[in-house]
Amino acid sequence: MNVNAQTSAAGDEAEATSADFASLGLDERVFRAISDLGFESPSKIQEKSIPILLSGRDLIGQAQTGTGKTAAFALPLLSKIDVSRKGVQALILTPTRELAIQIAEACQTFAKYLEDFHILPVYGGAAYEPQIRALCRGVHIVVGTPGRVMDLMRREKLDLSSLKTLVLDEADEMLNMGFIEDIEWVISQCPAQRQTALFSATMPDAIRRVAVQYLTDPVEVRIAAKTSTASTVRQRFWYVSGLHKVDAMARLLEIEPYEAVLVFVRTKTDAEAVALKLAARGFSAEALHGDIPQKHREKIVDKLKTGRLDILVATDVAARGLDVDRITHVINYDIPYDVESYVHRIGRTGRAGRTGDAILFVSPMDRKMLRIIEQTTRQKIEPMLMPSNEDINRHRVDSFKKRILERLDEERNDLDDYREVVSELLADDSVDAVELCAVLARMANNDEPLVREAEAEPEQKRLGDDRVARPLSAQAEPLKDHPEIEMRRYRLSVGHCDGVKPGQIVGAIANEGNIDSSYIGHIDIYGTFSTVDLPVVPDDIGAILQNTRVCGRCLELREFTREPPERPSRGRQRPFADAFKTRDRGDAKRSRGKVRDARPAGAVRKRRGR
Repeated sequence: MNVNAQTSAAGDEAEATSADFASLGLDERVFRAISDLGFESPSKIQEKSIPILLSGRDLIGQAQTGTGKTAAFALPLLSKIDVSRKGVQALILTPTRELAIQIAEACQTFAKYLEDFHILPVYGGAAYEPQIRALCRGVHIVVGTPGRVMDLMRREKLDLSSLKTLVLDEADEMLNMGFIEDIEWVISQCPAQRQTALFSATMPDAIRRVAVQYLTDPVEVRIAAKTSTASTVRQRFWYVSGLHKVDAMARLLEIEPYEAVLVFVRTKTDAEAVALKLAARGFSAEALHGDIPQKHREKIVDKLKTGRLDILVATDVAARGLDVDRITHVINYDIPYDVESYVHRIGRTGRAGRTGDAILFVSPMDRKMLRIIEQTTRQKIEPMLMPSNEDINRHRVDSFKKRILERLDEERNDLDDYREVVSELLADDSVDAVELCAVLARMANNDEPLVREAEAEPEQKRLGDDRVARPLSAQAEPLKDHPEIEMRRYRLSVGHCDGVKPGQIVGAIANEGNIDSSYIGHIDIYGTFSTVDLPVVPDDIGAILQNTRVCGRCLELREFTREPPERPSRGRQRPFADAFKTRDRGDAKRSRGKVRDARPAGAVRKRRGR
């Protein structure tokens, strides 16, 4: 393979690219659509990739998520689509259903001036019939996960004989989720005369091998992600536990000396919900997302700039180009998907020499992303404790005292009428001076309670070596959004020693078991096994998940009962039940043939001092 390397580094947001969209050769209808969206200049990956893909060359694009890869391949694909021809002309493979839907929605937006254009996302967790009916009616682009694409091809419902372009998006993530063999099978069924584009954040050997084998003389474009954070921004994280995130944010906002706050969430639904909940708690908060008309957006931003609004809850897309000097705090309510998005988010504060604060909410499933952010930015994000009731009440009292003293200094010479009233009240011996002042203070506080009522304190956990593991239990937890559904706890034969991650388990079950990800409950990963809470799994789905492979191993899904599975033991003969109990207690570690410390493998043990 003859690879032509083109390497560039992404700089600050203000750094302009050397091209604009008008000069890239896009179809006029596609260019009009992105102009309507306010796209002015392409990102680095778009500037480099679009001309190559328009020319018909194969491409390897290496760039982090959040650098604009979707538009980098979607815009040239749409520019080359012949809507008058039937048959699938492009196939985009993605690791997850969420990404498939996201790409399909983006393409549909970019193609709004392409008449009779049709795109179809296909993925596990959804019924086959609507997808098959759409394929029968005819689509130009299919976006799908490998498992569902394979199923539709084997059922002879997805015909790729007219395919012109194949795109592999997030190739390294598909490798991590165990889809590499599926990808190779799909590629082998595609026409030999085609254009192939492979996009990946990293380039492991297995992905490089796929590129060498299946791409023809590709051009390679590598974009280095922006990973530096401003030294003027103090970065902290809170390990989400024992307290709803909105309640936690309300506590923080009571204590933190902020001027304006930008809160980042992942979806427009979350933006609306969080803003409403904060407003209900008395904060000046509004939402900003992609569905808000431009005129309304401008009014919201103007209110934030002029101090008529203090808290803005926004999605990443809606916050593009937002530049408000008043922003003193950025709160990552939802952790970003990649490091570059995190850098861009917290770059909204600490500008022009001012200091700023960035706070990151980290759930147990976000721990890996926190470590990646720290390693990539080479900056330690310090842990923080949620303010206690005592902290909040002390702050409220101190603030109230300060407000009274400030008002006294401001109006000392304009209190004659009130002095006379107070003097008359104090002339009555039955009126206590302290009680009188207390009543007046309560009136000044609009009869609102000055201190919080006693309530449950948040459970303070640290994301460190003293983290406590969840005890093993066969009892499934109810789904927060679907409490009426009966849940069961299942055991999977992959664990920490296989390198499995929660996202891989969710992806495998959703894509191969046709189980919507919103119905996949709590996941715990131990040494050689994991547990997952699911609705009662039918036998046919259970059989599929028995043989579904993740990290090179079959899941071997079965109900978790703490009893040994019925299968022959390996190695020397010993009661299998005993062996299983040892494994399910956490894979007792062995040293020179001796078993030691047989405690739950999910636990992180407290280190002894050195």
